[in-house]
Amino acid sequence: MRIACIQLDIDGGAVAANVDRALDRVRAAATDGADLVVLPELFDVGYFAFDAYGRAAESVAGDRLSRFAETAASAGVAVLAGTVVEDLAASAKDGVDTPAASGLANTAVLFDATGDRRLVYRKHHLFGYGSEETERMVPGDRVPVVDIDGVTVAVTTCYDLRFPELFRRLVDDGVECVLVPSAWPYPRVEHWRTLGRARAIENLAYVAAVNGTGRFDDEALCGRTAVYDPWGTTLAAAGPDPTTVTAEVDSDRVAAVREEFPALRDRR
Repeated sequence: MRIACIQLDIDGGAVAANVDRALDRVRAAATDGADLVVLPELFDVGYFAFDAYGRAAESVAGDRLSRFAETAASAGVAVLAGTVVEDLAASAKDGVDTPAASGLANTAVLFDATGDRRLVYRKHHLFGYGSEETERMVPGDRVPVVDIDGVTVAVTTCYDLRFPELFRRLVDDGVECVLVPSAWPYPRVEHWRTLGRARAIENLAYVAAVNGTGRFDDEALCGRTAVYDPWGTTLAAAGPDPTTVTAEVDSDRVAAVREEFPALRDRR
């Protein structure tokens, strides 16, 4: 499976422009042969545009995400719309199971190449350090797993990288590739590089850590999207500018590495 990680330039609060830009990049990646396209955290509104969260929020069955489902189907590519601000009350009204009856969530939605919604992941670990996320968002309570093109895939989001027990839970569920849409800022660049690679090494799994770019008042996203293989080897990586990072993900490679170096069997 070929993954295309879209390191998108995000304009804080400019939802329509951000969504249009993301859709254009999804179509371009599909044309270039991607099987799965992954977008960054809160690519719709911009992570640090806290005051815009409320007006940007929609149901996961709403019009905005429907455009990504339609694009996935028309382009024949799976898409992780990755993440958006979800209005939980609106989702519940649309028949979507939610962790709370109201509030907002930081939500990733994965569509397969037919446009079917296959996975909804709501960020578990909300970030409070210099951030309003903990005040404005409701944490998720589920970690779904799905098969995409023969690879067992799950999603975590940004700050989740700092909690290795979440990734162990995914391994126990058979996950071979973890997609990590993020809005990782300066100055913690070395943390970003180290944590994504560490989660791959610990779990003998692929990790695709997809960051955005852009400046929001006093904050700026650091880019540096990367895909790591089950040995922790960097398969592809970006610098700080908008780009697309592509890499091949192979479930047979995961099985071979886990057989050659069976550290997961030695857990106690």
